[in-house]
Amino acid sequence: MNQLPQSCSNSNAPIRWKILSLTLGLLSLTGCQSVPTQLERGNFSYLPRIVTVSGRGIVDIPKTTSQVRLGVEVQGKTSGEVQQQVAERSAAVVKLLKSRSYVEKLETTGIRLNPNYTYKDGKQSISGYTGANTVSFRIEPQKTGSLLDEAVKAGATRIDGVTLVASDNALASAQKQAISAASIDANKQADAALNALNLKQREIIGIQINGATAPQPELPMALPYGNTSQSSAQKIKIPATPVVAGEQRVQASVTLQIRY
Repeated sequence: MNQLPQSCSNSNAPIRWKILSLTLGLLSLTGCQSVPTQLERGNFSYLPRIVTVSGRGIVDIPKTTSQVRLGVEVQGKTSGEVQQQVAERSAAVVKLLKSRSYVEKLETTGIRLNPNYTYKDGKQSISGYTGANTVSFRIEPQKTGSLLDEAVKAGATRIDGVTLVASDNALASAQKQAISAASIDANKQADAALNALNLKQREIIGIQINGATAPQPELPMALPYGNTSQSSAQKIKIPATPVVAGEQRVQASVTLQIRY
């Protein structure tokens, strides 16, 4: 028998390898298609079994601090006159507040002097000026009413607001309590659902804390500006302004992912 030259045999080798690789690839693809998948066999045991549940925690704590904003507002014909009256009245109010040892974090929050305009025959003209000086401070709620009355007698003409809140330390502690209560609540809900289905918790694989918030409601108390004189205040018997602190609510939510 005649044999092919060595050069011909070597030149056909790459072609044989390509044909062999293509054949093996087709056999592998056919084999994979012929084996049913886990889902086709109805086997779901390999899928993760997770329940997600959210709990809520609520803690009520007493409000122990009043954040007060008050000041002086005066109207007059000239800017100099208005500024002088604002300065005199504000100095008297600040002096009063500084003399009370229980007043904390006293600071000026605003000073302004604005012209007032009138319009006649399509023309704008200045009719006078309005000046104001406002301060803020913190005080115990039970002392707030009497101090407000004293401030008005000293020269304050406006009370912009009284915000009643719990102390910073009490809020921080309440937030932790609310998160703890929310976590317990979420875990109990998960147990209730799984027990009803004859299932058991295995492990917690995810925890999400959706914050602990403490709303700060405003207690608006406004007085009109004007020339409230010392003599007129003395003639009228005004009862002390009552301020009731109440409670502040702190809420938190916790979401758990539990494998069962």
